[in-house]
Amino acid sequence: MTWTLYRLSFRLLAPLHIGWFKQGNVQRTRPYVTGKALWGALTARLARDIGSNDYTKLGDQVSNQLAFSYFYPSTAPSCVCLWPWDDPEGFAWRYLSTYASTALDPEHNTAKEGTLHETECLSPHTRDGEPVYLVGYIFERAGCTLTWRDALARLQLGGERTRGWGRVQPHGEPQRTTDFWQGWDVDLSAQRPALRCTSSNPRCFAHLAVDQSQDVAGDLEPLVGRQTAAADQHGERLVAHGLFWQPGAQVSTVAEPLHIVEYGLWKPA
Repeated sequence: MTWTLYRLSFRLLAPLHIGWFKQGNVQRTRPYVTGKALWGALTARLARDIGSNDYTKLGDQVSNQLAFSYFYPSTAPSCVCLWPWDDPEGFAWRYLSTYASTALDPEHNTAKEGTLHETECLSPHTRDGEPVYLVGYIFERAGCTLTWRDALARLQLGGERTRGWGRVQPHGEPQRTTDFWQGWDVDLSAQRPALRCTSSNPRCFAHLAVDQSQDVAGDLEPLVGRQTAAADQHGERLVAHGLFWQPGAQVSTVAEPLHIVEYGLWKPA
């Protein structure tokens, strides 16, 4: 078998911001952790562990030897209790919060004009005081040489990390499984993990590349991001991934199989 699938969860220890877009003076967060955010965190952690500055080479190794699902917040470590698209207002009330900040004008010891802003985040506790977990999957290619399990305990996800945000702690050990998200069957013997529908109108649980053969209902998004090629080139590399359906889109017809490619994106084979 080419791949082994593990289900795992993290306990969220600090606010988590996964950059999305700006609305007024609020920097919005995605309501989930993308595969790219996890890929970046693992690449950075592994690079530090081995003392390497070649982020490009190590990032390629992570992409080749591991594959990721997106991770979703939940009050239970073993399943997702509320999807962001099922009840957006209820989800936001339960899981999201904002922090206000501003730059200071040292000459006048006041807030610098035009810099007051808010950063939205996933909170480590719900409004009811329950702990928040991040639930998802990691695929490991046969013969993987990366010490990714050891790195899980020292990951920091998303933005605002210098303020202590994004700290997570694994909840138990990764559990080997063959089950994937509801409505999808996974083929672990393919060159990349491959997905096929097992129910009518399943949801997408990651960004799905747009294809003319598809019949999908949901929101579209052009995916563009920044990457770090070296320790002194933080975010300097601009990468355009293409046009995708957002997670939560409902699939009526899709070319099968779908492959889980780099950064956890779903693309027709």
